[in-house]
Amino acid sequence: MGAGKTAIGTALAKRLGVPFLDSDAEIVKAANLTIAEIFERDGEAFFRDRETEVISRLLDGEPAVLSTGGGAFLREGNRTMISSKGVSVWLRAELELLWQRVRHKTTRPLLHTENPRATLAGIQAERDPIYGLADIIVDAEFDVSIEDMTSKVITALSQYPDILEP
Repeated sequence: MGAGKTAIGTALAKRLGVPFLDSDAEIVKAANLTIAEIFERDGEAFFRDRETEVISRLLDGEPAVLSTGGGAFLREGNRTMISSKGVSVWLRAELELLWQRVRHKTTRPLLHTENPRATLAGIQAERDPIYGLADIIVDAEFDVSIEDMTSKVITALSQYPDILEP
């Protein structure tokens, strides 16, 4: 969370001429509840199951840039599905950058804790080794524009020419 998935994904989709899809937005639309409400009402396990179903459906659709929630890639089945039908990209960011981007947002249910920065650090420490299994890793930085980050992603994607073909 806070790495720039939505901003970079939207810009990437525009540059590639494909739709931008967000699995979290699709879940919210289908449930008519926020993610925080789903977590509170049904729990994280229920949410993760719906997330896998939505990702599968979206990957079976037309070519697109798909942004998944930060926890989606933790499931081995999701990682396998994503890599078999596309290319996974991790926008790797340092803790301070992530914290600057999420610290004022109230829409992050996993950060509704007594010490959200420490919680974020714990989440990052737990998830980064798994995120490192992504097909492509692109480093996010404080002073890099969305356009420049998008160019970095496209450069990284160039090792998968079938992905960039119209």
